[in-house]
Amino acid sequence: MSEQQDRIIGRDVERARIAAFTEAPDGRALVLRGEAGVGKSALLDEVTERASGAGYRVVRALGVETESGLPFAGLHQLLHPLLPRDASLDHDHRSALDVVFGKASGAAPSVMALGIAVLDLLALAASEEPLLLVIDDGHWFDGPSAEVCAFVARRLSGYHVKVLVGLRADTESAFDAAGLPEVLLEPLTEEASCRLLDQRYPGLTDEIRRIVLDNADGNPLALMELPQTVTPGVASTLVEDLGGRQGIPLSRRLERMYARRVHDLAPAERAELVRGALDGIEAGSVPRRVTGARYRMRQVDGAMAQGLLTVDPSTGDFTFRHPLVRSALVQLATPNERRAAHAALAELHRGDIERRAVHLAAATIDPETEVADVLERAAHSATRRGGAATAVAWLTRAAELSVTAADRSRRLGDAAFIAGQSALLDQAERLVDESGQVSGESENIGAVITSAYVALYKDGDVRSTHRRVVSAVEEARRSGADAETVTRLLNVLLAISQFSADPAVWSRTDAAIDSMGDAADPLTLVYRDSWGDVVRRGTTVRERLDEAFARMAGGEPWDVMRLAVSAFYVDALGDFRPYLQRMVEREKDAGAVTNVMTMLHLVMLDQINSGAWDEAEASGRRGLELTTSHGYELFAHQFRAFLGLVAACRGQLERARELQSAIDAWARPRGVGFLTQYAESIGALTALSAGDYEAAYIYASGITVPGQFTPYSQQATRTLLDLVEAALHTGRSDQARSHALAARDAHLSAISPRLGLLTTAALAMTGDDTEAEELFARAVAHPAGPSFPFDLARIQLAYGMWLRRARRPKASREAFTRAADIFERLGASAWEQRAKLELRAAGLPVRKSGGGVAALTAQERQIAELAAGGMSNKEIGAKLFLSPRTVGAHLYKIFPKLGITSRASLRDALAREGEGEDGADR
Repeated sequence: MSEQQDRIIGRDVERARIAAFTEAPDGRALVLRGEAGVGKSALLDEVTERASGAGYRVVRALGVETESGLPFAGLHQLLHPLLPRDASLDHDHRSALDVVFGKASGAAPSVMALGIAVLDLLALAASEEPLLLVIDDGHWFDGPSAEVCAFVARRLSGYHVKVLVGLRADTESAFDAAGLPEVLLEPLTEEASCRLLDQRYPGLTDEIRRIVLDNADGNPLALMELPQTVTPGVASTLVEDLGGRQGIPLSRRLERMYARRVHDLAPAERAELVRGALDGIEAGSVPRRVTGARYRMRQVDGAMAQGLLTVDPSTGDFTFRHPLVRSALVQLATPNERRAAHAALAELHRGDIERRAVHLAAATIDPETEVADVLERAAHSATRRGGAATAVAWLTRAAELSVTAADRSRRLGDAAFIAGQSALLDQAERLVDESGQVSGESENIGAVITSAYVALYKDGDVRSTHRRVVSAVEEARRSGADAETVTRLLNVLLAISQFSADPAVWSRTDAAIDSMGDAADPLTLVYRDSWGDVVRRGTTVRERLDEAFARMAGGEPWDVMRLAVSAFYVDALGDFRPYLQRMVEREKDAGAVTNVMTMLHLVMLDQINSGAWDEAEASGRRGLELTTSHGYELFAHQFRAFLGLVAACRGQLERARELQSAIDAWARPRGVGFLTQYAESIGALTALSAGDYEAAYIYASGITVPGQFTPYSQQATRTLLDLVEAALHTGRSDQARSHALAARDAHLSAISPRLGLLTTAALAMTGDDTEAEELFARAVAHPAGPSFPFDLARIQLAYGMWLRRARRPKASREAFTRAADIFERLGASAWEQRAKLELRAAGLPVRKSGGGVAALTAQERQIAELAAGGMSNKEIGAKLFLSPRTVGAHLYKIFPKLGITSRASLRDALAREGEGEDGADR
């Protein structure tokens, strides 16, 4: 079988019926019927090749539209290869053939006489080898030829002759009344269509793939042709086509399938069909709201007869037989015909701002204020429903139709801003340039905003962008810029400052915001107080957030995103979790994709906090793919930072360190303190998971000095427990206590319940015995605990250790058991091992995992004993002629075999192993 035949997909049932037809011993006929492009010719090609290989002589004929009016043109194609045998026919049969083929004059024979002569000729040809006649596009056979072929096809029994005819389902032919058995080729299923696309075009984007599948509607020819015309640039305009060619562009081959039938319609009927085709075409991935009635086509009997339309049985309305019919109608219409249709549809949809805007824009040529205003209002409507990419196109078109240069420049600036929020950074920069050319300014405020976002997202540039935006704020204040421009300037300034995490940068930002006085939007002040110095300004943020979210229903997606960031910084994100996830799904395809990236960050952080770590890793992978595909290096490193946190919590130490190193190497030279602090936080958690408390203290105190909280550092409060725990384990009790007291005195509990939980736990861990008991009891019962299970488990572990020191073994075992259970559920293996080790030390038998000293190699045993004796890696390496790095690698393998997580536990582990299993359990 040929490679082409191997590529026939989704036709197993039909191929089996055709195979049974060709393998049958007696003569017979079969009709393949289906829509244009459904794959009839491919199956006929396959039958031809198979039959030739099976010993058939195959004769093929192709119906041609231009010859459909020539009597016997089709029959001549079919019989011409066999005519040399007509000398063996009797005189009457040979005479009948000579007359119809112009070799002799005389009266034309009847269908029966000619049919019998053809049947006799076929019998002679099949006397030496079986014969297969294949007629493709039989609907274009001229009437006399089709009648004779149908006559013959009904009388093949007893002959070694088979006839296979391919016919269109929507075109009448003389074969229709022959009563021949048929195989109906339906459109391919969705699954088969996907397989065909994957085979022929494996590199399609998801957007183009969906457009092709929707418009091909299971038609194989369309599936193979449309990817050649639906390029990425075309796909981006198909969401809402404002140029009047509303419909998918067709190749010439696809256009020709319908061209004749469309041109044969009367002008009034063709205009009716164009109006129907242009109304409500869903070519893009963003569903359009439909609030009014669809256009109802009337007086289209000619189109029904041509097979272009069918009737919807549920409504009785005329509908197009296939999506390609609609696209062909639009493509074949003249510009004047399309504009007239759009004008009529704009009147029909006066009550729907978006649908009216689409048609007005396509019907209008010259600038017109009313149309531009409608488009601008429609753009704002689109952004609120998740169609930010559509809004860019509408604002750009509104600028083209603006009468004044000021309106045109303003609308191009708005389009540039929304493009920046839609991950269309190249388009945003181009729109900014156009806006500057219209206004005559080399770099207006809109250009500063857009270029600042681009530089921040792509390169993590927080230094030069901050300087430029501060200057633009000063210019806006002097010039009295409009409120929306001021708000956008201040918001981008806050975003830059947030990523810098630099108190000096924030000082200039605060001064710029204060200089605007009442012109600063209340939401901007919420962002400032939560993204910046939350310790000193965050006590009222949660209350203000509740009010803001209540007013935000149907708001701009970037405002919702910024509020969600504020909610995270005061640990209120869980309250808005369903809303956030809906926004991600709504905006991900053609909405504010840039904001989707930030929302995915927040979804992932929420999953980390709530203990859904598998889901968090999935969100991280999804986010990395999205950000890297758009070139958003800043956001990609954020996802790496969050993945590093998960790895550190789970005890995946090597992966955590790799991610920490990559983040730090990218962020530190750029001054992106937000990420360098995350790198420090990953380092602290990784060290805590490994039991390396000295390293943990160095990392945690690098974020904030014990006893204070570095201003404008989001990680300063979030690493409260890390710093206190590391300080206690390294003998720095005074520093631990001062930090716990600083948390109390800063009233962190007023900022968020989680910070209240951490503050209570820190005070318990560092207080005297009387104070500690009460505070631990409050901490483990804190209402925020279940929402932050990893924090709660760590507090339970610390509580158990305090209880064991207080010689209350039963209570300590209960605390260790609760901690171990939570760690096990989370997948925090290193922490789980530590809890179980403490549980055993408290006197509760714990099943061993098959490790222990017996599992150590001789060298590992020697290293373990030397390390337990207090020797450093360098000293051990010198004694055993190993590098300190190799010694560290061995210890990394030794700890899990002994069921411990730190060097400090080596001596006890080796001693317990020496006592034997029974002694250890006692």
